[in-house]
Amino acid sequence: MPFDASAYGRHVAAVYDDTYAHLDPAEAVERLAALADGGPVCEFGIGTGRLALPLLARGLTVAGIEGSPEMVAGLRAKPGGDRIEVALGDFAQTRVPGEYALVVLAFNTVFALPDQAAQVACFRNAAAHLRPGGRFVVEAWMPDPGAFRAGSALRPVRVAEDEVLLEAAVLHPAEQRMTTTKIRLTDGGVRLLPANHRYAWPAELDLMAELAGMVREHRWAGWAAEPFTDDSREHVSVWRRPEAA
Repeated sequence: MPFDASAYGRHVAAVYDDTYAHLDPAEAVERLAALADGGPVCEFGIGTGRLALPLLARGLTVAGIEGSPEMVAGLRAKPGGDRIEVALGDFAQTRVPGEYALVVLAFNTVFALPDQAAQVACFRNAAAHLRPGGRFVVEAWMPDPGAFRAGSALRPVRVAEDEVLLEAAVLHPAEQRMTTTKIRLTDGGVRLLPANHRYAWPAELDLMAELAGMVREHRWAGWAAEPFTDDSREHVSVWRRPEAA
């Protein structure tokens, strides 16, 4: 089945902001603003503006690519959302005009691409958007096949008085793929939020960056630039396009 870049937003856009309202983007925005160093930013998978709007409020020029018209509508409905240029399409291939100091692919969204070829294309697309010396930043979780029993897992994501968020997943290790659905339980009912993943280890992402002509500058365990260690469960990786000769 062909990859549909709009599918995720079609399922989740109506509840996306409420589902992830407990996640404070301030630390990520602080780090991204420092990495951009005043230059323009392009976010792949810009969504409803969780990172883009705070970056815009800091005075940065922000553009983005988004596969879902519903998510873009959510962005446009917010103050400042009409000031962000957004290209609608698959961020592995779609271009937005301009050259950028920073390209951002946050919140595990690199794994939303269906296979290795699409992820390699995404890295090349990121490099094509960067000006010389520009940076590509990816936030992603660390693959953990050992967390699965008999190839599947069910885990709590958030438990609160007004919401329970669970994630059910089936592992397909031969393809480094997970079939996943989050289950959101509120007093308004049950909502299923499918979000499949083609996971990759950091070293594999480094190779994708190298194929795209970028070199790794940083790898941290989080947005606060904590050291990345054997115990890290996620990473923030930064690759740089070399300065022009």
